Amino acid sequence: MIARDTGAAHTLRDMRERLVVIGGDAAGMSAASQARRRKGPDELEVVAFERGRRTSYSACGIPYWIAGDATGPDKLIARTPEKHRARDIDVRLGTEVVEIDRDRGRVRTRDVLGAEEWTGYDQLVIATGAVPKRPPIPGIDSDGVYGVQILDDGEDIIEALDRRPLRDAVVVGGGYIGVEMAEALLRHGLRVTLVERSEQPMATLDPDMGRLVREAMECLGITVVTGAPVREVLTGADGRVRAVATDVGEYPADVVVLGLGVSPNTGLARDAGLPIGAHGGLLTDRAMRVRGEEAIWAGGDCVEVLNLVSGGMQHIPLGTHANKQGRVIGTNIGGGYATFPGVVGTAVSKVCDLEIARTGLKESQARAAGLQYVTAVIESTSRAGYYPGAAPMTVKAIAERRTGRLLGLQIVGREGAGKRVDIGAVALTAGMTVEQMTALDLGYAPPFSPVWDPVLVAARKVDDKVRADGNGA
Repeated sequence: MIARDTGAAHTLRDMRERLVVIGGDAAGMSAASQARRRKGPDELEVVAFERGRRTSYSACGIPYWIAGDATGPDKLIARTPEKHRARDIDVRLGTEVVEIDRDRGRVRTRDVLGAEEWTGYDQLVIATGAVPKRPPIPGIDSDGVYGVQILDDGEDIIEALDRRPLRDAVVVGGGYIGVEMAEALLRHGLRVTLVERSEQPMATLDPDMGRLVREAMECLGITVVTGAPVREVLTGADGRVRAVATDVGEYPADVVVLGLGVSPNTGLARDAGLPIGAHGGLLTDRAMRVRGEEAIWAGGDCVEVLNLVSGGMQHIPLGTHANKQGRVIGTNIGGGYATFPGVVGTAVSKVCDLEIARTGLKESQARAAGLQYVTAVIESTSRAGYYPGAAPMTVKAIAERRTGRLLGLQIVGREGAGKRVDIGAVALTAGMTVEQMTALDLGYAPPFSPVWDPVLVAARKVDDKVRADGNGA
């Protein structure tokens, strides 16, 4: 099919600048909205292509929707296509960008009917997101196997749970999505097995902290199997999934949910010859402009970001980063100036009433960065021990040997534990030492914290080790 070319028509029609956005979720629509705030329709035409049916939604909320904590999918949508269009953003749903022509400043699109068209751009934003990892194992595309990436995935899982009685569920992968989906399926009354190839679930934590997550999940009735790479998804005569076979055993399954993480969706950018990093993500400067390009920008789950602690590049797919990066892009396209300096790697999650949080580097990451370090692990409570509702928590702090610079913080505990990780995130961003952290003037009252907040206790303990190491030099 010959693609119709609308690029020349743009040049002849008016002298407005045209911004083309590829991807209608967090980064893309944040960029479009911010650019529109800075430049009106008489200065800037904004066209956003989205291959799906929705824009600006919270994929992070899908497990909570499935669990019943949130209604959806409409409640998970921050801004509908109609709302974007009311602000003079031309949102075109069901339209996939299949080629970027950098030399002529245009993109080729294909709609649901197969019709193709070229659209010229003056500024281009690539916000293609990420795609779920689906390893090439037999049966992984069978009926009854689901990913968790877009709202359509949530609808498919809920429909499967409602369509017929299900007894056994297997979650493959013990990361954030995996543990959240294990809880969601447990609350639907299923017998849940989580299989993870690593030593412990939550491989974003050190194994000693991941063990606490495993123990809590097992206390809830979830079977956790570690050191268990999946070999095959087994099916019955009807073609539906019936079990998951791993290196350590076979586990019955009426439904399988994949929680193996995601990879940057950069095939389109790679084909266009744009720079791709070691982790598969697009490389940008601090203004979120693609390296070596004047008119191409990128943000969200398709880019790599600078880790401010290690100094290396990482792929960290989080909506918080995507929205900030989109805002930076839109500000710059709109004539302002903004930068995205990098991240410290903060994340928080939960499984039932267990809160799980981390920021900075874990031990293996510190070693990979060539850093020498000391650690301390402490047990404390979320409130003064005598105050009703005081809940236990474990805090692990990692500090650079000799300098005492905080390198990382991990927290596993009950109510009131998770958001304490933000203390560590601020300290890491500021480059604080653990000694400096011990003097932080944090809020105190018995309903909210012990006299010494658990994070400061961990900082104090690891500072003792830094001092001991220095004295022994």
